[in-house]
Amino acid sequence: MAEITGRQPPALLAIIRMIDGFTDRTGTIISWLSVPLVLAVAYEVGARYLFNAPTIWAYDATYMLYGSLFMLGAAYALHKGAHIRTDFFWEKFSIRRKGWIDTISYVVFFFPSLIMLFLISWNEFYYAWLINETSDQTPWRPVLWPFKFVVPFACLLLLVQGVSELIKSIYMARTGVELEHKEKVEI
Repeated sequence: MAEITGRQPPALLAIIRMIDGFTDRTGTIISWLSVPLVLAVAYEVGARYLFNAPTIWAYDATYMLYGSLFMLGAAYALHKGAHIRTDFFWEKFSIRRKGWIDTISYVVFFFPSLIMLFLISWNEFYYAWLINETSDQTPWRPVLWPFKFVVPFACLLLLVQGVSELIKSIYMARTGVELEHKEKVEI
């Protein structure tokens, strides 16, 4: 978190630091999913093109690992400000206006959408777990409930980080002071 000046309530800062620290730690752990993903792809390429012996598991393993990495990394991306934002007008807005826009957006769109997605995806995961659902994509036919669990878990991680971002937005709207300045991420 950037250096904070002024008088902020210690409890507010403690909550933000706790949530942001949690997101930093989980983001680092989740980033390690890229290692088995790269290994699976490299193994498949070697097996397919060097030995003419493609695997039956690589397709499922790679799309599940990549999907998990992408979804579970969303909370970390939110924390770091890496999500897409329309900058055409945003850079010209005052800090207070940015705070109000973000506060309203979190309350009206972010939290209700994620809560709905969590509930729906939890039911999907639970049903897949009950029937021990398997994939029809390949002959390997892995069970799908672990992969389907990623969606509600990603929603939970996003909801937790969203609390921190909402507190920061409310503070910006009320005081005109940024608790954390997010650098523009260029792609």
